[in-house]
Amino acid sequence: MLHSSLYKDTLLENVIPFWENHSIDHEFGGYFTCLDRKGDIFDTDKFIWLQCRQVWMFSFLYNNVAENEKWLDIARIGIDFLLKCGRDAEGNFYFSTTREGEALVQPYNIYSDCFATMAFAQYGKATQNQKYIDIARATYHNIIRRSNNPKGKYEKRTSARPLKSFSLPMILSNLVMELSEVLDAEEQERTIDYSVHEVMNQFFDPESGLILENVNQDGSLSDTFEGRLINPGHGLEAMWFMMDIGEKRNDQELIHKCCEIIINLLEFGWDDQYGGIFYFLDIKGHPPQQLEWDQKLWWVHLETLIALSKAYYHTGNQELLDWYNKVHDYTWSHFPDQDYDEWFGYLNRRGEPLLDLKGGKWKGCFHVPRAMYQCWKTFELIENNTNKNK
Repeated sequence: MLHSSLYKDTLLENVIPFWENHSIDHEFGGYFTCLDRKGDIFDTDKFIWLQCRQVWMFSFLYNNVAENEKWLDIARIGIDFLLKCGRDAEGNFYFSTTREGEALVQPYNIYSDCFATMAFAQYGKATQNQKYIDIARATYHNIIRRSNNPKGKYEKRTSARPLKSFSLPMILSNLVMELSEVLDAEEQERTIDYSVHEVMNQFFDPESGLILENVNQDGSLSDTFEGRLINPGHGLEAMWFMMDIGEKRNDQELIHKCCEIIINLLEFGWDDQYGGIFYFLDIKGHPPQQLEWDQKLWWVHLETLIALSKAYYHTGNQELLDWYNKVHDYTWSHFPDQDYDEWFGYLNRRGEPLLDLKGGKWKGCFHVPRAMYQCWKTFELIENNTNKNK
């Protein structure tokens, strides 16, 4: 059963109204993200990467769903806050600020900057204002300059075990697709080439068919806690980024390899006892270092639904559709709040809500609405193809 109307209606009638009604800080600008089950504010600190994600989301909706001036105004409230309070003197984006905008946590990595780039690019497109495009481009180049040492002086590791992390090529593979109107074609292709090589060759483990979180500099397995770490959600999210690149380049081989990896990750990461996808696992089956390893998280399941819907669209493979239905049934029966808008984020292994928050330090206006949009549009394509073939 396909679900385009379910995703569309949930996005526009449930999820987006929650953030419109509860998150806007009309006094100091930006957004509240620490919202309880009903949408009441339980903390006023502002996490810059979540501010950026919400700007991106509302700008994206304006650009891709409808030119709703309310959405553009919500995005403007976030952009103005970021311009005033989001960066240090060198243009690096902080991790968090007070409600009023006083910096709390230094720019200790480049991930706030990655989402800032996306936010300014989408908002610049929505407003047709070159100022914001220029900020997006400058922030992107700042990310690339810092990419060999993302944490800079805040790096706590020594050089004794120089592993490289999956996070950077993964996020760049999505970021660069967002910047088609910001970067010149040669630069975009160069970053795509780097991302595909890293994700599909360096972090893909051919022996297991899985995606590793950390590898040695040559891409080999490090038999350590960090090196054995599997985050199924990260790998699954990266696969739909890769499929979008495959579609852009008409690279069917890349798309089919992604589909194989999706199935491998789900077979490895699925909890056969209680259902759902584990948060962290050890590739050799050892106890994971992360005590939250067996939790079931909203973004993991949503990113999986995007990956599976795109994989099925590209291939028509029944095994992928079967997995989609399995993940869909678990996700929609556990994460949506039946009494209030938006979704729970954190479940225990048995599938019961651990926290009834709708937003916090890590969960904001991003994974739920983005997944609703992506699945809505993908299933529209599938349904249109089905109708044409009748």
